[in-house]
Amino acid sequence: MLTALTVFTVANVLSAVAEDYPVLLATRVLAAAGAALYTPTANAVATTLVPPERRGRALATVLGGMTVATALGVPLGTYIGRTDWRLTMWLVAALGAAAFLGLALLLRGLPAPAAAPGLRARLAPLRDRRVLGAASTTLVFLLAFNLVYIYLGTAMRPATGGDAGRLTVILLVAGVASVAGSWLGGRAVDRLGVRTVLLVGSTVVAAVYVALPWLSGSMPGALVYAAVAPLAGWAVSVALPHRLASLDPPAAPLLISLNSSALYLGMAAAGGAGSLAITVLGTHWFPLTSAALALVALTLSAVTTRRRPAGRMSAASTAPSTTGVTDSMGVTGTAGVTGSAGAE
Repeated sequence: MLTALTVFTVANVLSAVAEDYPVLLATRVLAAAGAALYTPTANAVATTLVPPERRGRALATVLGGMTVATALGVPLGTYIGRTDWRLTMWLVAALGAAAFLGLALLLRGLPAPAAAPGLRARLAPLRDRRVLGAASTTLVFLLAFNLVYIYLGTAMRPATGGDAGRLTVILLVAGVASVAGSWLGGRAVDRLGVRTVLLVGSTVVAAVYVALPWLSGSMPGALVYAAVAPLAGWAVSVALPHRLASLDPPAAPLLISLNSSALYLGMAAAGGAGSLAITVLGTHWFPLTSAALALVALTLSAVTTRRRPAGRMSAASTAPSTTGVTDSMGVTGTAGVTGSAGAE
């Protein structure tokens, strides 16, 4: 985590002093690499610091940091950037340095890491159809979720009229709803199970995207989108890594890293997919692409988390759990934890 924050902070300093666009682009890629290294590591650490029955809340806490950053960082960065975009880069670099100091002081007692697996070992879990189904769901859902968010200014232009102040208000409401979604998602996963959160959250997100071409016609409608879609979307974002971690708790760090890879791949693809959707459907109707993708994610969730009939449960899945965690959606282990690996 300290290495990741070092890369992230130095990259933002280099962005702040970049003299031309190619250098700026390269430093942004470097900063993204640092962030991508940090996120799955932080999620994995969070799952190891708490008992299994609190894993959902632990993941929600880490993701809550990301959503707070969305709630505060995006509007603040947009506001500061109106004066000088380099000031935004310096602010991010300062925050990265502060995070480095916080980790260096507060997380000294972590256990030594195990030997790092090679690339073949990292990809081996994808041969398990449950892992592949979970990772595919993450990729498709994050593609749907970010396709609109990346082009939110375009989607909301009928409501904002191009006014940056109105867009900042929409972003702020979306950020607050994201924080609430992470908090709600962590508790809902621990209480209701991953399957319920995935199905309900994906359904709500798909419905909001279907309605977005009409909601975006006014500020009240835009604020409805900003309150509902991030609330449901970030609840799902908590359930996705929890589902993978529950498949094999001892291998949770590796499985969460696969989830993060799928997450970032979905985010990366969303830029190009959104541009194509705008070209084909226009600036008013392109959110329907996100609705269709959310329905695909919903279908994947429904199919890959089906409960097996009792007669078809394998001996391994019906054996008592020695760790207190089962690998079955809706089946509770000795510690009362609902996992996901027994799903088909």
